[in-house]
Amino acid sequence: MSANVDLNDRPDYDRVLQTLADYVLTYQVESPEALDTARNCLMDTLGCGLLALRFPECTKHLGPLVEGTVVPNGARVPGTAYRLDPVKAAWDIGCTVRWLDYNDTWLAAEWGHPSDNLGGILAVADHLSQKHVANGEAPLMMREVLETMVMAHEIQGVLALENAFNRVGLDHVILVKVASTAVCAKLMGANREQLLSALSHAFVDGQALRTYRHAPNAGSRKSWAAGDASSRGVRLADIALRGEMGVPGVLTAPQWGFYDVSFSHTNKDLALKPAGKHELTLPQPLASYVMENVLFKISFPAEFHAQTACEAALTLHRQVRNRLHEIDRIVITTQESAIRIISKVGPLANAADRDHCLQYMVAVPLIFGRLEAEDYEDAFHAAHPSIDRLREKMEVVEDPRFSREYLEPGKRSIANALQVFFKDGSSTEQVVVEYPLGHRRRREEGIPLLEAKFRENLATRFARQRCEAIFALCKDQQKLEDTAVHRFVDLFVI
Repeated sequence: MSANVDLNDRPDYDRVLQTLADYVLTYQVESPEALDTARNCLMDTLGCGLLALRFPECTKHLGPLVEGTVVPNGARVPGTAYRLDPVKAAWDIGCTVRWLDYNDTWLAAEWGHPSDNLGGILAVADHLSQKHVANGEAPLMMREVLETMVMAHEIQGVLALENAFNRVGLDHVILVKVASTAVCAKLMGANREQLLSALSHAFVDGQALRTYRHAPNAGSRKSWAAGDASSRGVRLADIALRGEMGVPGVLTAPQWGFYDVSFSHTNKDLALKPAGKHELTLPQPLASYVMENVLFKISFPAEFHAQTACEAALTLHRQVRNRLHEIDRIVITTQESAIRIISKVGPLANAADRDHCLQYMVAVPLIFGRLEAEDYEDAFHAAHPSIDRLREKMEVVEDPRFSREYLEPGKRSIANALQVFFKDGSSTEQVVVEYPLGHRRRREEGIPLLEAKFRENLATRFARQRCEAIFALCKDQQKLEDTAVHRFVDLFVI
């Protein structure tokens, strides 16, 4: 046989795909902590989406692609009157959820926001629940939504533990697409072959670059990219359910597979893996670890690596607010990931640029004693030149311990420290915050505040009586689990 002829023996599906498919099809979510956290995650995620509806730059993206389109049993977009096909509904829900950078977070070798998958999950579940009832069948229940959220979190989060897509320039929304594809295919009734096919197509797809998250190109695409990814997961699941063949060697095929094309590290990375081709790793069995340990954004709509820095800035606000003109320098001590992702100098072009700038996110609470979504807008920035003056005085340095404990499985800290030095030689104390308010280690302190955040977000869209009804249902674990999905979504329709 000629050496130039490809051997056309069709392989079995790559092992990673089989592991993901078998997890989704066979795992039983029994952890009370995971289900309780999923309930809190559901509240918080929907609340973030409702709050985003106050921003025209977000709402301009919402609604049917063709005006006037009527979709029988269409999926609803919470906080709106839209009834859309599940693919576009997943896009819209995901866009609103992610717009303000305020939903949950997962930090490891890769970063991301596992609740981004709710776009696909809720759109598919709402449509199917309505369709089942219209056909005289039992609706889907919210228990299934919570279980599916646990699985989506687990797939995205465990894949993120050791696989740094950012190191090869790929955006973390690849993990949203993969997780949404898997769980939405399951919701839609996929068998093993169909689920494997859907997953293979998620990797065959071209993957988003991180360009839009980094200076000097940071922009608002980062606010809808996850909705786009979750929506694509719904579409790929639908394609597979229609009988489309899969691509079994999508990861490992020499020259043409994902590993050779998209997952080859060109630079040596001592913290993670050496240069060269790598394969995806699943360093632990898939269960409910990620949901149980997920990070909630409670205090600030800010990129998560900055959360503890914002908390430290808020602590120092009273000491510096009347001495801003006396400040000589500000030292932010942080982790390596924060330096790589969100440390910026120079002009900030838009709100999306500002909410991914560590120095900006520290300056605002130092000056004003708060950090809110509106504080990133052009008008606010233009009205307060003191923010940029403080940014110019900031030094950002890495603490190796912060970087090390950020990756330690037993800690997963996201530490920052802040100290302000004045022209007269005096200084504040160094304020160190090891774990943010939304960390698992601070759940008891954080959940009441998470609930308060949800109630405030509900009030931006609904009358008091509706807010109370939604909150009461979401607080009751058993009642929520026993509620039909379409009846739950009914409460969020304008």
